Amino acid sequence: MISVTAAAPPISRKAHRLAVGALFFLLGLCFASWASRIPSVQQRMGISEAQLGLVLLALPLGQLLSLPVTGWLVAKEGSRKVVLWGVVLYAAALVGAGWASNLYQLVLCLVVFGVGGNLTNISVNTQAVGVERLYKHKPIMASFHGLWSLAGFVAAAVGSFMIGRAVPPGVHFLLITLLIVAGLAVSAGYTVRQDAGVDPDQPIFVKPDKQLLGLGALAFCALICEGAMFDWSGVYFKKVIQADKAWVGAGYTAFMSTMALGRFGADKLAERLGARRVIQLSGLLTATGLLIAVLLPMLSTALFGFFLVGFGTSAVVPLVYSAAGRSTHMSAGMALTSVSTIGFLGFLLGPPLIGLVAGATSLRVSFALIAVMGLCVSAVASRVRV
Repeated sequence: MISVTAAAPPISRKAHRLAVGALFFLLGLCFASWASRIPSVQQRMGISEAQLGLVLLALPLGQLLSLPVTGWLVAKEGSRKVVLWGVVLYAAALVGAGWASNLYQLVLCLVVFGVGGNLTNISVNTQAVGVERLYKHKPIMASFHGLWSLAGFVAAAVGSFMIGRAVPPGVHFLLITLLIVAGLAVSAGYTVRQDAGVDPDQPIFVKPDKQLLGLGALAFCALICEGAMFDWSGVYFKKVIQADKAWVGAGYTAFMSTMALGRFGADKLAERLGARRVIQLSGLLTATGLLIAVLLPMLSTALFGFFLVGFGTSAVVPLVYSAAGRSTHMSAGMALTSVSTIGFLGFLLGPPLIGLVAGATSLRVSFALIAVMGLCVSAVASRVRV
């Protein structure tokens, strides 16, 4: 007598989308939880401002170290395996950073945190490309990135709650890690098991073609703008706008709010107008917002300008990643790695570029230079197939 075991029912594309969306949220929660407690870690360990600056370099160092191997791992092992193990590594490094007892331990944990961040960034975006293909290339990438941004607000609120009740960073991060592990356990079974468009005969290491280099240039210009806003918006409101202490962080909040909101609407907009036109408009919005803040340095006008910058930067990177994942030149993981690497250089260069130009001239001049990067986004988008 032959026993027949019923095959497991196929997983719906909605279930895949929810699972990958949950991963984006958990990863955003992990990163922003660390960011919310940096002052607490500095105070607990008695780190000076100069020491903190050097310590914080450990995170991008870990990202840079892992860049050469991440695409290869995703191409060889599949994005599902890499993202699941990457999330565990990311969360474990977060706990380690919270309990570190000296600078050496903290630096080591942040290097590992950077490695985990890069592994998960490439692999979860490859997963998102796979889900997007299930929707017949209907734009949904920006909504995933919107969940990452939304997690930043949740993490900031939780961080404020923990600080207000004097909860040590180690305990805070352990609770976040338990939540991440629980979320991972629920969503892991619904992730995309086979990356879309994988050709076993295609070589893993291929020189990026002109299309991918163009997408990388778009990511580079957009992430210069993002990096500058993340690190310098508060300084701009303090020194140029001369806002009251209670309003110094308002520019950053305005930027982050519209960036998150814009990502949830970017997919519909791209479906109606086309990705290229949305990116062109995004570059113009970024440049316009920055120029308003530069030419009219008052609280109300600067806030309005930063609102526009948030909308302007919201759609570019998700739409660029979506286009990279559709590359026929190399695997989705390697294509995303190529574009992400070029873009990451912009994210690293933006903040120090602001500082150098501001030191030689003024903060207003340096923000005007970042506005030019917004115009570059529009110009490059006109020449690249998105």
